[in-house]
Amino acid sequence: MRALSMFRLLSGVGAAGGLLFLLTAPAAHADAAGSAQAVIVPCSETALVNAVDGANAAGGGDLILAPFCTYTLTGAHSTGGSGGPAGLPNITTPITMTGLATEITRASNAPSFRIIEVDGPSQLPSAQGQLTLSTVTLSNGDAGLGVGGAIANLGGSVTMTAGGVRGSHASFGGGIYTDTALTMTASSVTGNTATVNGGGIYRNSGSVTLLASNVSGNVPNNCGATAPWTVPC
Repeated sequence: MRALSMFRLLSGVGAAGGLLFLLTAPAAHADAAGSAQAVIVPCSETALVNAVDGANAAGGGDLILAPFCTYTLTGAHSTGGSGGPAGLPNITTPITMTGLATEITRASNAPSFRIIEVDGPSQLPSAQGQLTLSTVTLSNGDAGLGVGGAIANLGGSVTMTAGGVRGSHASFGGGIYTDTALTMTASSVTGNTATVNGGGIYRNSGSVTLLASNVSGNVPNNCGATAPWTVPC
């Protein structure tokens, strides 16, 4: 249903009808799966943090982010464990975030923190983090000496469709650091920097699948990997 909603929206369906379809399709998906109703998240930092906390507590959820909204994170809302602080609560359950020209960014005057950490069993034995992002951009994350300026995928899975990661920084994986499964479709990773390696994406282990995606303009390189893994781009 979600893929169909995006197709209709991007193919020229009227704004009101397309947005209505976008907002109702994930709820239908949730009903079919027997899970909680989708949650519409107002355009505020507090609302987004509370929605992620609520989804984790419920064992997962579908979050419908405000269209054309920039969620500006002014502080870290997770210590991040060994991964360092993160702007949003760590993703420890299956969570979908669906937006429409929506951005999640770290405030320019905020202390250093990445945007999102996704935790799986290798990071936290009880965690089953699975993050799915649709038409959402993450920007201006800064993990400092840590890994994954925008996203640190530590034992979970990350799927991004029609989204982007830009302007973020870390030691490894200025944009994204992953050690399990990362899939990007029709998405971009641009303008990110790493102090050591993997300006755009750093593959520590696991799989990286890039489908019709653009990884370019990152410093010192677009992609890096820990041997014997191959560089993903």
